[in-house]
Amino acid sequence: MRLRTLLATFTAGLAAAATLTAAGPAHADDPAAHACSPAVSLDRFSDALDKTTYDGTFVGNFSALALDLPHSRLRSSGGTPIGSLAALSDRSSLFDLDARTLAPRKAVALADENGAALDSEGLVIDRDGTRLITSETEPSVRRYSTDGTILDRLPVPSTLLVAPAGRATSNQTFEGLTLMNGGRTLLASMEYAISGDTAGIVRFQTWRRTKGDHFTPSAQYAYRTDAPFLGVPEVQALPDGRLLVLERGFTSGVGNTVRLYLADPRHATDTSGVDTLTGQDGVRLIGKTLLTDLVTCPTLGATAKQPQPNPLLDNIEGMVVTGRTKGTYKVLLVSDDNQNATQTTRFSYLRVRV
Repeated sequence: MRLRTLLATFTAGLAAAATLTAAGPAHADDPAAHACSPAVSLDRFSDALDKTTYDGTFVGNFSALALDLPHSRLRSSGGTPIGSLAALSDRSSLFDLDARTLAPRKAVALADENGAALDSEGLVIDRDGTRLITSETEPSVRRYSTDGTILDRLPVPSTLLVAPAGRATSNQTFEGLTLMNGGRTLLASMEYAISGDTAGIVRFQTWRRTKGDHFTPSAQYAYRTDAPFLGVPEVQALPDGRLLVLERGFTSGVGNTVRLYLADPRHATDTSGVDTLTGQDGVRLIGKTLLTDLVTCPTLGATAKQPQPNPLLDNIEGMVVTGRTKGTYKVLLVSDDNQNATQTTRFSYLRVRV
């Protein structure tokens, strides 16, 4: 598909999704009334799926979201579009949700080549409708059909593999996944630093699309998270090449820290040939600007089942851009409840100005 067509498709998709709505508390007409910061406001939240099941499968453990626009058959019903939202569970399930109500419509089981479970974390729906999904276990990026059949597996640089094969730590690898540059580039974010790199400096790995929709390893970039060593659970590309980056941490007895950044990898150093990242001269990190710390968001009546600095907060892991109007992006977040009675599956609807 030509670049112009890809960009047009992406822009049209954002426009079509811009008015997606979902159940949640009522909110004021003025988004400033729910400001988290000058750049971010909270429209509403929904706990509709918390501790529910669908067709015998627990609905929760969500680690990633994606709009299934090419296959959602968006249509208007009284001015409200009805479409598909894909939600990935880190326990080897991929859900199809109604984008308006969040009601589950389908659940697909996922597995590796040997039929074993995945620690599935990152999700991209490619232009042909196939699903690119990361697993933290190795780590890996696999391509699945809509019925969960493995179609392809992307090569991963050896340094990013879990030790002893590489220098990564188990459960601290590929968390975020996004398509950039009109679909020509795939980017996966490591959650934490690999052995030998300074704590807090994480690597973002990219792949370049080749013929037949295969991806070949390409440039790698370095991103520094906030102290005390927050991790990166999710990234989302914007049309201009910048990224929305979530940083997240947890302190027992205190709760979660969740911050949203605007990051720009366009002038960062390609670190694929840099053995160790220590903040040395000559290595330009991805630049970032804080958009908001979600602790500053209004609670809108949210409650927490465990200590939190703001009861709206939980273990937020998934993020997707659902639309854009006049320089403002609609961004949907979801928390991973870890199938834990003291945590909540919560969808939060933001407006982000960049």
